[in-house]
Amino acid sequence: MTGYGRGECSQDGFKITVELSSVNRKQSEISVNLPRELELLEAQIRDIINRAIARGRLTARVSLHAGASQMSARMHLNIPLAKAYARELGRLSKQLRLPGPVTLDHLVRAPGVFQTDEQIAEGEDFWPAVQKALNQALRGMLATRQREGAHLAEDLARRIAVMRKAAALIQKHAPGVAERYRRQLIERVKSAGLEAPGAEDDRLLKEVVYFADRSDISEELTRLQSHFQQFDDCQKSREPVGRMLDFLAQEMNREINTIGSKANDSLISREVVTLKAELEKFREQAQNVE
Repeated sequence: MTGYGRGECSQDGFKITVELSSVNRKQSEISVNLPRELELLEAQIRDIINRAIARGRLTARVSLHAGASQMSARMHLNIPLAKAYARELGRLSKQLRLPGPVTLDHLVRAPGVFQTDEQIAEGEDFWPAVQKALNQALRGMLATRQREGAHLAEDLARRIAVMRKAAALIQKHAPGVAERYRRQLIERVKSAGLEAPGAEDDRLLKEVVYFADRSDISEELTRLQSHFQQFDDCQKSREPVGRMLDFLAQEMNREINTIGSKANDSLISREVVTLKAELEKFREQAQNVE
C-alpha cells in the first residue's frame, strides 16, 4: 500500500527529520537512509517500522541538521587524528621513497580531521528525538495507508459480490445439466436416423450416470462459498490480511478452473468466464493490501 509521513523533532540545537514513503509490494522490504552520525540507530529504526508495517516497500530517510544556535561553531579540528595521519603518512612516504614531506594540505583533506557538531555528537544521544520524529512520521503514513485501504476494501467487496452472483447462477443451473445431457443424447440418436432409446435403457442410463459423476461440481461450489465467507471474515479483522487474501485468490482460482473443466454446459462456461475475470481483478488488488 502507498503512503507518506513526515516527522520532526528538535534536541540540543539540532533538528531531526524523518520521512517515510511506501509503495505496493507483496513482501516487506525496508530501506533506511541515515547520515553517518546516526548509522548506529538503524537496527532500532527498523525494529519500530517492522512492528507497524507488514507489507510493502518502505523507504525511511533520516536527516540531522544543526540549528541557528549551532551554526557559529559547527567546525572542529580533530588534532589527535591529524597527528596520527601525519605519523602514518610520513612512515608511508619513507617506505615508498616519495619526495617531499607530508603537508598541511594533505592532512586537512584526510577524512575526519575536520568534523561538524553532528559528527562529534554520539548517535545514541539523538535516539529520543529520532524515535519521536519516527513515530510522528509513522502515524502520518499509516493514516494515508488506511484511507487507501478503505477504498481497496470496497473494490474487493464489489469483486466478491459479482463472483457470488455468478456462483449462485451456476449452483442453480447445475442440477439440470445431467438431464439436459440425456435429452441431447436422445436427439443425437434420432438425428442419426436410429431408434431413440427408452428412458430405462441401460446404455443410456450408464452414459448419463457417468456424465453426471464426471461433471459434478457441488464440492467445488461449496469450497468456493467457503472462500467467500473467509473474505467476509478478513473484512472484520484488525490484523494484516494481505497474505490471506493472496491465498484465497489462489484457492478460488483452483476451484473456478475445476468448475470450468468439469461442467459441460454453455451457461456455466459463461459464468466461469465472469468468475475468472473478476478473480483476476481481485488478485491484482489483493497484492496492494497489507
